[in-house]
Amino acid sequence: MAGLTRTAGAFSVTPHKISVCILLEIYAPSAQYLSYPFHSVSEHNRLGLYLLSLTKSCDDIFEPTLEELLHQLRGIGGSMDAWLTGQLIKRFSSLSSPDDLMTFFNEIRGILGNGFVQDDQIILDPNSNLGMFVRRCILAFNLLSFEGVCHLFSSIEVYCKEELCYSAQYGASDKNLESLTQYDQMDMEYVMDKATEKLELQKNACGSLPFHLHTPEALFKVTEGLLITRKEKLRTSKKTTEATPVACSSSSTVEDTLADESLFLRTNLQIQGFLMEQANKIEIHGSSFSSSPIESFLEQLQNLAPELHRVHFLRYLNKLHSDDYFSALDNLLRYFDYSMYGRYEIALLCLGMMHFRFGHPNLALEVLTEAVRVSQQLSNDTCLAYTLAAMSNLLSEMGIASTTSVLGSSYSPVTSTASSLSVQQRVYILLKESLRRADSLKLRRLVASNHLAMAKFELMHVQRPLLSFGPKASIRHKTCPVSVCKEIRLGAHLISDFSSENSTMTVDGSLSTIWLKNLQKRWGQDMFSHDSGSRKSSIFFQFYDRLVSIPGSVSQLIGASYLLRATSWELFGSAPMARMNTLVYATLFGDSSSSSDAELAYLKLIQHLALYKGYKDAFAALKIAEEKFLTVSKSKMLLLKLQLLHEHALHRGNLKLAQRMCNELGGLASTTMGVDMELKVEASLREARTLLAAKQYSQAANVAHSLFCTCHKFNLQIEKASVLLLLAEIHKKSGNAVLGLPYALASISFCQSFNLDLLKASATLTLAELWLGLGSNHAKRALDLLHGAFPMILGHGGLELRARAYIFEANCYLSDPSFSVSTDSETVLDSLRQASDELEALEYHELAAEALYLISMVYDKLGQLEKREEAAALFKMHILALENPQDVEPNMA
Repeated sequence: MAGLTRTAGAFSVTPHKISVCILLEIYAPSAQYLSYPFHSVSEHNRLGLYLLSLTKSCDDIFEPTLEELLHQLRGIGGSMDAWLTGQLIKRFSSLSSPDDLMTFFNEIRGILGNGFVQDDQIILDPNSNLGMFVRRCILAFNLLSFEGVCHLFSSIEVYCKEELCYSAQYGASDKNLESLTQYDQMDMEYVMDKATEKLELQKNACGSLPFHLHTPEALFKVTEGLLITRKEKLRTSKKTTEATPVACSSSSTVEDTLADESLFLRTNLQIQGFLMEQANKIEIHGSSFSSSPIESFLEQLQNLAPELHRVHFLRYLNKLHSDDYFSALDNLLRYFDYSMYGRYEIALLCLGMMHFRFGHPNLALEVLTEAVRVSQQLSNDTCLAYTLAAMSNLLSEMGIASTTSVLGSSYSPVTSTASSLSVQQRVYILLKESLRRADSLKLRRLVASNHLAMAKFELMHVQRPLLSFGPKASIRHKTCPVSVCKEIRLGAHLISDFSSENSTMTVDGSLSTIWLKNLQKRWGQDMFSHDSGSRKSSIFFQFYDRLVSIPGSVSQLIGASYLLRATSWELFGSAPMARMNTLVYATLFGDSSSSSDAELAYLKLIQHLALYKGYKDAFAALKIAEEKFLTVSKSKMLLLKLQLLHEHALHRGNLKLAQRMCNELGGLASTTMGVDMELKVEASLREARTLLAAKQYSQAANVAHSLFCTCHKFNLQIEKASVLLLLAEIHKKSGNAVLGLPYALASISFCQSFNLDLLKASATLTLAELWLGLGSNHAKRALDLLHGAFPMILGHGGLELRARAYIFEANCYLSDPSFSVSTDSETVLDSLRQASDELEALEYHELAAEALYLISMVYDKLGQLEKREEAAALFKMHILALENPQDVEPNMA
């Protein structure tokens, strides 16, 4: 077996893997070295966890140096750190010849339980992760030729030379230093000449280097540059070491080290894993990611290894997040061209998603439909599952009124139900089919993502049966909050199985790699409290947090589930639960989430401040958020700023500024049909409200009616409830209470179907106001409606909604002929005072003036003239502010 040639992708023995084997021999000593030096079981288990992480991260594109390994041991060894590092150095010093390597690998067979086993001996299960790692190392060593063993030994020499500086810095014993210095005195010229001759022969025979050197020789320069950068970073942090005599090595030593490490270039799969890691970083950090360094590396890698077509995809992703759309399209098309052989369907999927992102829904749907056809032809079930999920996301996010001409010709589950299906039903079919396929293929991330998409679908749509007649037809036409919660929990539950993702691009050990990198970070004092009592617990939680680190994509999915929970509670009407889930997301997943999701979390928290604390706190928080996130066209922060400015301007009576903000919102929306529907609906709603505040009732009603038709065309059911409520408000303020009643009742009906409890309470308040508008004889009915909605309004409503309810309650009492102000004045005054206080934070002059007007009327009937005049003076102040609005936020506008 020693003469066999290693194949591409084989497991290779490196000095770092030998270090891990030495530590495994310490963890589970063989019979001839039987000892148990650990003071407690926890110390032994801690070393086992560390070794498990090392073995899972053995396929990283970079392996840690001996110096980094010893630094990690000092971090997890506790009281054993000096002993562990000493044993590791001592074991290396005992390897004085290639024959000692043969002896070493024969000895480590004993930790697998081969041969005689003593009663108290700790052995490794050969089928466990640690046992499999040892077996792979032994097999890889046995496959080496003699020249390969000599080359490995010379690599160990260079590997240990680097430790001379580190040992001198941390005060290693003279004995260990002498042992390490022995490597400088070894004459390895014969070994190096043989190894170099072997490599040259292989290079001349095939025109390229062996499998781990499969790229052209010029790629050495790229990797060497990365290694130099990496070593420079290590050396700049050790200025004191450079001043010691031991560290006075020549520059040729560094060059030899780099040349030797460059011989261990990674396999194709490992380079793919490195590219995947960079793609995750780009998606997490977005536009804040520094694109220049990675772009220069990708250009060189693309020129040297054109067969790595994923480089084009990473360049596309990098350019896309840098807003260089033309270059992004060029690289995506290049990826499309290089993927023609075996990757055509994946290129189609990427192209469809690009059209989706750039706002071309119909073109994206055509490309994704073609991707479905090609995936079926090539039997690529994984790509088919992802494509179906992308199509369902496209149909749910974009406004597409009809898909018959596109979907009807390609995908059989949709075709079988003919053209009678609505877009809503097609989305449901695609989601269920994608979920079924992902579950059968064990694509855990896609399963979790589909469950979250299903939860969103359940939240936004009333499920109607495909056959809406017959004895088995469903009579339930409501959303089910229990189903929404179930889908969210299923997604979070399946995410825990992320390690079994069936994907060739998944880098084994990525979890352990993150944990090992975290070990290199200094445990700063800012992580602990000042008292010594809490330091111990903080260390424990910090160490535990490092043990359970998870990949970025999984963390983003978990965070997305909390954002979806927050959205669902917002719609259901529970403000505390929505705020709690948003805070959980911001606290636990803010650093690992994508910039878009983090921006959405900040947006929700700022909206909560505006509704429940007033504009002063909201604008202060918005200023902080703008410093964190880049405010560009259509960014969430820009939209939120325009919404807050519009709302504030309406409350202050500044209609010119409000109209300007409406125009800004409308200008941000795309002119393409079906694109930016949420933004278009928001702009139209605010335009109608601005016209209503200007008392232009007919124009406001026309805008609202046109908006309702648009929502009906694109199946925007929840938005229809808000538009119907706005139409009721328009008729109420125009004095046509009779015309407003049907709109209020229709809005309540929509709210009941979608479980929009808070919006239903607001619609009930409007309905009660309409009843009172029909005459004082309906005051008692209006008051009963209000009291029925009071628990929801007072428990979860914002400042404006609560103030409206208080003022209306006072109006009902004062309009009721049977109510006596003189005997029960405090009932009215308490409500009006509460409303006045809450409206001060909003600066809502019109409602505040109404509340103060009623207060002055009550005091007049009670004969308390001084308090009446005080309330009248405040009323006059609000009226003057309403008639002469001042631009208090010119800088924000």
